[in-house]
Amino acid sequence: MYDTVKTYYGHELQGSADLKTNACCSTQPPEHIRHFLSQLHSEVRNHYYGCGLVCPALLEGARVLDLGCGAGRDCYLLSALVGERGSVLGIDMTEQQLAIAERYRDFHRDAFGHAASNVDFRLGYIERLDELDIPDASVDVIVSNCVINLSPDKRRVLEQAFRVLKPGGEMYFSDVYADRRIPDDLRSDPELYGECLSGALYWNDFLALARQSGFSDARLVDDRPLALNAPELEARCEPIRFYSATYRLFKLHGLEPACEDYGQAVRYRGTITHNAAMFALDKHHHFDAGRTVPVCGNTFRMLHESRFSAHFEFYGDMSRHYGIFPGCGGGLPFEPLTGRPAPSCC
Repeated sequence: MYDTVKTYYGHELQGSADLKTNACCSTQPPEHIRHFLSQLHSEVRNHYYGCGLVCPALLEGARVLDLGCGAGRDCYLLSALVGERGSVLGIDMTEQQLAIAERYRDFHRDAFGHAASNVDFRLGYIERLDELDIPDASVDVIVSNCVINLSPDKRRVLEQAFRVLKPGGEMYFSDVYADRRIPDDLRSDPELYGECLSGALYWNDFLALARQSGFSDARLVDDRPLALNAPELEARCEPIRFYSATYRLFKLHGLEPACEDYGQAVRYRGTITHNAAMFALDKHHHFDAGRTVPVCGNTFRMLHESRFSAHFEFYGDMSRHYGIFPGCGGGLPFEPLTGRPAPSCC
């Protein structure tokens, strides 16, 4: 499928307007992101094929890797967020897309007032980061925007991402997912594949693949159903339903498969830029500034062992276990006792 994707994004698509579905359509970004987007060159903006917003909080000074950067829209946006102390490296296999990205390196350096460009691009495959001289444990944050579905070897993408992330680093990415496994005849359809549909993972297969690659507790940040708005393609895909979803995966060894209760709590200080009132770790964990909130062991570690640590106060440890965390499912599987049973032998 490499040649299919290169042809589709290097020759058939001349801009975002050429897409046949709305799978590559992002949600409305917050005001500070809109400000930086307005400063991007129009040709870079017009060759954007993402399906989400891959700009997690607290990127100042971070080293960021963009898997499948295309024409560089997200790379240049992230370059403004990491600032002059940070850097952004974009990887893509399509020469035509990278040529556009390279063309505007100086333009964006000047637009954001940097003394030197903090963005670099490399031609290569996101499954083969080891061939691009990216060392182990060298990256703070990995992003990707509607690209992993195009990879024929998604397991290796995640394994390589886990390898290059620093301990406590995160992979924060948006992609298209399906509500069931895609049939083989659709997977081989070049148009559906290029439109980011037939390469989409069944969401439950993604969660399993993430665990097998080292990311034990994938956290859903945002999601929305996709209305394809292309009747002919939609008819070919029926009855499959597609979703755009953003996940964050932390490189933390020893995370548990369930939300376990250790009597721990955290208090958000309200000090993350653009998140003074509330910080959202994921779709189900929102932290109001100043409020002490009980959390499970995995959430405690995600905050305590990542770049977010200085912005929280932490209470408790993991010395005593209280069972499954309330409200997280996975409760006791056995029938409740209605009275002490009479003794019996097996």
